[in-house]
Amino acid sequence: MRSTTAVVIGLCLCVSGCKSPQARPEVVLHLSNWGGADDDAEYSRHINDLYRQFERENPGIKVEIESVPNEYVQKMILSFVADTAPDVLSLDASSAAVFVNNGVVKDLRSFVETDPGFKTSDYWPNVFSIDRRDQAIYAIPGDFTPLVIYYNKKLFDRAHVPYPSGHWTFQQFLDTAKKLTLRDKDGKVIQYGFNLTNWMPGWIVWLWNNGGDVLTPSGQAAAGALDSDKNVESITFLRDLITKDKVAPDLSQTAATGVDPFGNGTVAMEMSGHWEMPGFKNAPNLHLSDVGVTEVPTQLPQSRTVMYEVGFAMPKNAKHPAESWKLIKYLTSHLYQSSYQQTGIAVCARKDVAIERAKDPREQKFLDIVPSARGPWGANVVGYDFVEQEGKKMMERVLAGTDPRESLHEMADRIDGYFKVK
Repeated sequence: MRSTTAVVIGLCLCVSGCKSPQARPEVVLHLSNWGGADDDAEYSRHINDLYRQFERENPGIKVEIESVPNEYVQKMILSFVADTAPDVLSLDASSAAVFVNNGVVKDLRSFVETDPGFKTSDYWPNVFSIDRRDQAIYAIPGDFTPLVIYYNKKLFDRAHVPYPSGHWTFQQFLDTAKKLTLRDKDGKVIQYGFNLTNWMPGWIVWLWNNGGDVLTPSGQAAAGALDSDKNVESITFLRDLITKDKVAPDLSQTAATGVDPFGNGTVAMEMSGHWEMPGFKNAPNLHLSDVGVTEVPTQLPQSRTVMYEVGFAMPKNAKHPAESWKLIKYLTSHLYQSSYQQTGIAVCARKDVAIERAKDPREQKFLDIVPSARGPWGANVVGYDFVEQEGKKMMERVLAGTDPRESLHEMADRIDGYFKVK
């Protein structure tokens, strides 16, 4: 009886005061990024496996992904207003200022400086600096791309034109484009030298390479910078490619065809980013082996280009900062990035992964161009999307016959009025 009583008392004590330790509560991290469903099911499964690996290595943490294919920036802004921001979010250089300058993302410097496993030296310095403000670090870069000139070797060969070999001037570019523009016996163009698109992130580098820019160095005004003589020269040069020299198709002509003229093998050169590479593999009249990469033509001692970077940030008032940092560190690790970059959509911000992929001469050419690249104005100036909208309208007017100087001056006035009102 006595032994039975002791057992019962012991059980009661265990139930009331000697409960076994409970499992640690699960932390759910929400990660938001661009994009929808990936066409490559096997690749998607592989990336999902990497998230599951992170969860296994970090018991108690679960990762949920939200892919936002449309209006990403607007939806992220609303999530901050509604206090429903994700734990980790992708930050694109083209709109980083919206988040950084408004103080809604966290300075990660304390994590960087106290984490012995993290080294800023693993990253391209000018890429890492895009999301910095003085000593503050607001995002860790995942990947990026500088804009380059792509050229079709097959079309160069057909026209008996040497491939671009590096530094070249605007005039050398124009001379090359003229030689690459071929006509049939009736004078109809069957091959253009270059494809000019009215996409300001692409044509702004022509301004930079002639010593011009869109905004003053402070980023506070357009007048005195945008309407400079150098920019008048650059915009006139671009206009003449279509209207005078006729080495590039008319924009409406290109739109009417509904196809990419470079991928379709009807233009020999175009300016774009690394994101084109996966599409080249499936282009109807273009073999990836025929694609070459070279720097943007310049009037300066060294070519300049713009680069668009994606980094990972966390909200200033992050609910799980330690866990969110672990995820950011994982997303920018060699393990994750070496798998993620298999898509070929960008250049890895980690030097080790980028160099591993540079066995392909095209990839090496991108790396050669990286040191001359700078981030876009949108990384530092809130409201720069308005500038790009006005830039497209300005170019439309110029191509329709309006004087470039007049158009640039009008654009500068509109931008300065917007910034003052804003």
